[in-house]
Amino acid sequence: MGTRRLVVIVLFKDVDLLDVTGPPEVFSLARRETDDAAGYEVVLAAESLDPVTTGAGVRILPDLTFRQAAERNIDTLIVPGSVEVDGERRVHAIVDPELVGWVKVLAGRTRRVTSVCVGAHLLAAAGLLDGKRATTHWSTAQQLAADHPEIEVDADPIFIREGDVWTGAGISACLDLSLALIADDLGEAVALRVARQLVMYLKRQSGQSQFSVPLEQISTTRRIEDLRHHIMRNIDLPLTVVDLAAHAHVSDRHLTRIFKAELGMTPHAYIESVRVEKARNDLESSDATLERIASACGFGTTDTLVRAFRRRLNTTPTEYRSRFRSSYAV
Repeated sequence: MGTRRLVVIVLFKDVDLLDVTGPPEVFSLARRETDDAAGYEVVLAAESLDPVTTGAGVRILPDLTFRQAAERNIDTLIVPGSVEVDGERRVHAIVDPELVGWVKVLAGRTRRVTSVCVGAHLLAAAGLLDGKRATTHWSTAQQLAADHPEIEVDADPIFIREGDVWTGAGISACLDLSLALIADDLGEAVALRVARQLVMYLKRQSGQSQFSVPLEQISTTRRIEDLRHHIMRNIDLPLTVVDLAAHAHVSDRHLTRIFKAELGMTPHAYIESVRVEKARNDLESSDATLERIASACGFGTTDTLVRAFRRRLNTTPTEYRSRFRSSYAV
């Protein structure tokens, strides 16, 4: 009988529930698909042994304290995260200094450190991502990049490995990350069997950009807001910089400066992003043909629609619809 790999999951108030409960389920299936010698021991560690209320309102009992965990040889440390939402429905990762201190201590006893979702903010605050490429939930990626310019933040991958430090993307990506850890430990054949039990892909075919809604995150002036509404109302038309400049009563060059200053992109790039967003919604909620969607979204041809999807979402409209179309679409 071999020694089991000790997996410690950090538990704290308002933590995302799935980030805590998802990995144990994956690792338990790995134990079922192998012999006990190649298994995992998963424990939850918190400040005390008192019940912890998660962000979903569900209370969970820790298995041991941070201090007790720091006395053990940890194979894998999993650091989930938590968020708060302000009055404008903007999401912010919560970073508690005392928790960061414990993460740093536990990381020093660990072979492999991982974060899931916004737990990357805790690893960053502990200095564990300095000089590394990392990912987090797409909604807080800008916050992570602004707070830690020493980190190369990439919001698209489902997970990123940098040596013995792994960072995972948003919420359900804890399952993808856990599968990747199992594949690293026990081989892809075992991980594939576990993925089949979970009824999920061993490796997703695309990244977080499939799920993000960047158009909702933009705060703009009144003039650019008017242009945005004008674009939405006329998205099926062949909009050009000349059209938009005439609508805003400015020169073509000045219009481009406005877009770059306030939206961080050219007018053409913004129009394409709006068209892709509308096409995504149509693919999810209707049975319309690709030809009809391409026309309604202003792409003109299906080839243009496909190229835009590959460029922005790293997938095709057909693949996107197969994964995200609602069963209630009419």
